[in-house]
Amino acid sequence: MDTQDAENDMMDDMMDDWFIESLKTYKDLYVYHLDHPTRVIEWTSEKTICVAGFGSGRNEILELQLPPKLFADENKGLCAQRDFKVVHGGFTDGPIHCLRHIPGTRCVVTNDGRSSSLQVWDVGGDESDVIRRTSSIEVDAADPPGPAEGERGSQVAAGPTAQPSVLHGSLLGHVQLTRLASENTCCYTLEAESSEPLSSLQFVSPSVFLACCRNGNLYAVDTRSPSLPPPTPVPPPAAVPMDPIHWCMDASAGGSSPDAAGCRVARLSSSAEVVVSDLRYPGSPTHRALLDIRTDGSALDHLRVSWAPALEDCVAVSGFDGGVQIFSMSTWGPDAREQQVLFQHRGHSLPPSECSGPTAGGVRTTSHAWHPDRPHTLLSAATDGSVHVWDWVDPRPAQD
Repeated sequence: MDTQDAENDMMDDMMDDWFIESLKTYKDLYVYHLDHPTRVIEWTSEKTICVAGFGSGRNEILELQLPPKLFADENKGLCAQRDFKVVHGGFTDGPIHCLRHIPGTRCVVTNDGRSSSLQVWDVGGDESDVIRRTSSIEVDAADPPGPAEGERGSQVAAGPTAQPSVLHGSLLGHVQLTRLASENTCCYTLEAESSEPLSSLQFVSPSVFLACCRNGNLYAVDTRSPSLPPPTPVPPPAAVPMDPIHWCMDASAGGSSPDAAGCRVARLSSSAEVVVSDLRYPGSPTHRALLDIRTDGSALDHLRVSWAPALEDCVAVSGFDGGVQIFSMSTWGPDAREQQVLFQHRGHSLPPSECSGPTAGGVRTTSHAWHPDRPHTLLSAATDGSVHVWDWVDPRPAQD
């Protein structure tokens, strides 16, 4: 037996082992393969998502319907439809590095990672299956310098106002809120001279948004005031890093008051550290953890952390490898200690079948997203073009 045959046999054994394991660890698992990988997964409804390619040339932008069998809670065996379905589609001349759906509309806003400009798209409806570009939002501020594509693009957040709007910016000093109308009018500008590159923007109430910078500084900004509040930095790292650390963040959906009181923010670093803060006392982290994930210093482009919207005290992280790791914060404290994973989706790391695309060598997860209502259902995508939707089985004992 030559080396190639031995490697093929080993891969077959891995797939067999994972398939047997998946029967016990997943309630549902469905796999789809895109012609080109996506780094965006955005919900457009309870059963549809938007994805788009990020290659250097022409790319597809698609709205996909999730497999109907996933939602057949009873008599799944009677539902034969277990594949994703393209319901709307279009093309973009450049990459899509960021995509946000505007709630209450059939509109998405994208950024190509090359400039601060945004593109506005009509996803279409029952009468058309075409996603078409309708307008652009040009930003007067000079694009920030960056050594690589993707570091010059804007972060985007949907504005929670009655009139559709988007919050966007590439640097902290370039953040503005634009109302999506025929003239795409700017209705708020943050007055700040800061040149800190942004990694995340997110509204936590109708008037308060969070801005997280790549260096970990967190700002809670009130749109009723143009001034910049003091930053909340991350604590010093538990160990001296060998490479510059990049941070991103996600906020829980707990803030319903005008000042977002009670909202919690999880900041994730490229060295696999998580810092959780309560916005009422942002300077004193409530939870801190060193995640049991191998890091190689390259988890920058696809680094992501997200709160489970329908599951208490759980966060998911991805971008370090070909997996998605889920952690429970129930045992975390304010000190930085190593924490074990609660559940790990390893499907993207395993070799795909011959009909599903390229080999899995060096595959990295590009994005993941929790289902807004189903507690254990997530979607994930990877650099090999694979898109998975999976409903994981919680290994913790059931509580009465």
